[in-house]
Amino acid sequence: MSVLDSKIPKSDLKDKWTYYKDHVNLVNPANKRSIDIIVVGTGLAGASAAASLAEMGYSVKAFCFQDSARRAHSIAAQGGINAAKNYKNDGDSTFRLFYDTIKGGDYRAREANVHRLAEVSANIIDQCVAQGVPFARDYGGMLDNRSFGGTLVQRTFYAAGQTGQQLLLGAYSAISKEVAKGSVKMYSRHEMLDMVIVGGKARGIIARNLVNGEIERHSAHAVLLCTGGYGNVFFLSTNAMGSNATAAWKAYKRGAYFGNPCYTQIHPTCIPVSGDHQSKLTLMSESLRNDGRIWVPAKKEDVMAIREKRKKPTDLAEADRDYYLERRYPSFGNLVPRDVASRAAKERCDAGHGVNATGEAVYLDFAAAIERYGKIECTKKGIVNPDSMTITRLGREVVKEKYGNLFDMYMQITGENPYETPMMIYPAVHYTMGGLWVDYNLMTTIPGCYALGEANFSDHGANRLGASALMQGLADGYFVIPYTIGEYLANDIRTGKIPTNTPEFDEAEKQVKERIEKFLSSKGTKPVDYFHKRLGKVMWNKCGMARNAEGLKQAIEEIKAIRADFWANVRVTGAANEFNQELEKAGRVADFLELGELMCRDALNRNESCGGHFREEYQTEEGEALRDDNHFAHVAAWEFKGLENEPVRHKEELVFENIKLVQRSYK
Repeated sequence: MSVLDSKIPKSDLKDKWTYYKDHVNLVNPANKRSIDIIVVGTGLAGASAAASLAEMGYSVKAFCFQDSARRAHSIAAQGGINAAKNYKNDGDSTFRLFYDTIKGGDYRAREANVHRLAEVSANIIDQCVAQGVPFARDYGGMLDNRSFGGTLVQRTFYAAGQTGQQLLLGAYSAISKEVAKGSVKMYSRHEMLDMVIVGGKARGIIARNLVNGEIERHSAHAVLLCTGGYGNVFFLSTNAMGSNATAAWKAYKRGAYFGNPCYTQIHPTCIPVSGDHQSKLTLMSESLRNDGRIWVPAKKEDVMAIREKRKKPTDLAEADRDYYLERRYPSFGNLVPRDVASRAAKERCDAGHGVNATGEAVYLDFAAAIERYGKIECTKKGIVNPDSMTITRLGREVVKEKYGNLFDMYMQITGENPYETPMMIYPAVHYTMGGLWVDYNLMTTIPGCYALGEANFSDHGANRLGASALMQGLADGYFVIPYTIGEYLANDIRTGKIPTNTPEFDEAEKQVKERIEKFLSSKGTKPVDYFHKRLGKVMWNKCGMARNAEGLKQAIEEIKAIRADFWANVRVTGAANEFNQELEKAGRVADFLELGELMCRDALNRNESCGGHFREEYQTEEGEALRDDNHFAHVAAWEFKGLENEPVRHKEELVFENIKLVQRSYK
């Protein structure tokens, strides 16, 4: 019997969230002033949660390792945010968003959590518009929508290719207001290095001031981890270089179970790797697949001619191009979900049709969109029999209005003009669906410790649909945690201030300082990045887009060897009592070296393919993911038992009462 209690309300699916809100315990406004809440991370989930809780009257401390909350990685999101408002009158509904999200996650997410997400999605847009977020609007002034992968409707609200930036500025303005009022105390340039458990409950954190190196104790009645995902375990990813898993990993080692760590998302539209000098990869928004057509040369001789610069992609006739997504998935075409598009690109490149020097790139072509938009504009302007130059010019103006900043970014990085020649793209590590296990309240298995946004495992199953990350982060922060945290804190109002001069804080601080000293006293000769790159190659090659049992077993042993080498031979320069980014990096990579092993172990234990987890032994005759619903329709939640011991794998069975389990198809 599972030790995991998801605390899902007992009522019909469509009524669960309403029933919950009607019956949840509340905290008296006068009592909220005496309750402290720590929020770690100030991206969309963290900033929205901190602002909302402070507005309710709680005393909030917010921590971010950046110099400003505005620099959280949420700002990098480009394409949009989903909401079931049916502005296009194309049949969208709360249930359809719920269904698309469950199906997109390959039936590996909780029905109750996903339906709640779909319910509150519409409120998010209203909230953000009220904050002044400049969403795109149509000619009549109404909010505009576009499509994203895995859907047959247009439900994605967007602000050009800067949606994450604009949404974060909205949340930042909300938290800034509370900082000015004194209800939020902001700790920038602070990194959480451990969680403090007192009496079985999360009662605070140990943080390092990254400017002067001081180790600080901070207490609270509850701790919210809003620290994003762990994609940087692969070294090369679309995440900001500072993005890390340390806060979540420390919670895991203090007793929070880690859910589905092997579920990582490979994004299909990224600028390809150009060499070993790179430290990160650049994402090109999935929104580009609304108008861009993905293809490779159909003939090998054309592939070689393009690689050798004897031909340009624009030289190839339509008949010589393989629009493989449109060919394989006629219903969804270029807008299949990310995992499907990524594997299809890998399959074409593995078959020898990759178009760059490494053979790992496909084309994303806007020529047809430019021509189509150009003709529409000519009709609007009353231009009869326009020449091709006029059509192209007007078409480019429309494309520039929709995607201009993305095209500019591509041009600056690659030196090529995507208005004139197709973009080259290839899949890369992006988002992580796995994370700390949480119940319906968003609480981990540590009482008083919550995980929001990408830091939890909750809403996306084995594959996240595009534009759903921003939706989940803001849903958790603005509309879920303000209700659910009261259920816990209502029983904590007589506790009083949590002291920091206790044995638990003493021990946690001692362990943090000992670890820092261990880094700085190492007499090794290799920099931290040397080990991070080695780990990344093992993870990408053996736990990346495709996995198999033999490779995963090898990866586990290789990661153990890298970890041993790291502790014996790493060199961390500088001192503890100063701004020391090499020391910061060392701590984060040390955690990745432990997390990477758990990811491989989780992938090895899941003997099926689902979403972003593709085991080569489990696939259909057509090369699609082959699930095993009889044995693996559950969440795998891992319990830490010490580094020298194997973790314990717990199961939360997933019950589907409103959606029928079927083989996922986008054909």
